[in-house]
Amino acid sequence: MATIGLIGSGNIGGTVARLTVAAGHHVVLSNSRGPETLAALAAELGPLARAATAEQAATAGDIVVVSIPVKAVTTLPNLSGKTVIDTGNYYPARDGQIPELDRKEITESGYTSRFIPGARVVKAFNNIFSKHLQNLARPAGAADRTYLPIAGDSEAAKAAVTAFLDEIGYGAVDAGGLSDSWRQEPGTPVYGTPYGPFDNPQGQPAGEDATRAALAAATR
Repeated sequence: MATIGLIGSGNIGGTVARLTVAAGHHVVLSNSRGPETLAALAAELGPLARAATAEQAATAGDIVVVSIPVKAVTTLPNLSGKTVIDTGNYYPARDGQIPELDRKEITESGYTSRFIPGARVVKAFNNIFSKHLQNLARPAGAADRTYLPIAGDSEAAKAAVTAFLDEIGYGAVDAGGLSDSWRQEPGTPVYGTPYGPFDNPQGQPAGEDATRAALAAATR
């Protein structure tokens, strides 16, 4: 039984936590406002969940999911040696202007990785609406299983993330290294579109071939 640490427990982080608990794993929830603000979510998730500080979630997690605004990545705790799933997207209206990202000198996850040296960063979950993420989970072998892109520089970390996705109901498509992760950033064909419109919370399955085709169609 694994433990997943959550740094950020909002729409995507909270949904990952729900899927993780449903798969029988422990979750340690955290956010920027303190553990007491996560009491209701922890109670909803049951005995496999507990609320903690970001530092405690980082220490406890076999995999740590970072699901916070890009502007907040400078506040991340020590994650050296950890496999880290980065769900973040850069939205200048929310995050302010970040020149390196505006000039496309570095990918969003490449930027985040600067602030967590020694972490094995894998970009995932950033391209899917939280309600679709909740509702499209399917068991392994299901004909309508949905596939999500993942990108990272550590093959071991990508293997761990692929196994985790499998357990919570998703297949994975390897999108390359962090320098390739722009292919799943906002505005690309694989961002949101394969899983259906936001006004349909059930979403539509996107198989492996559809996800690969969307990644291949990305231009920069």
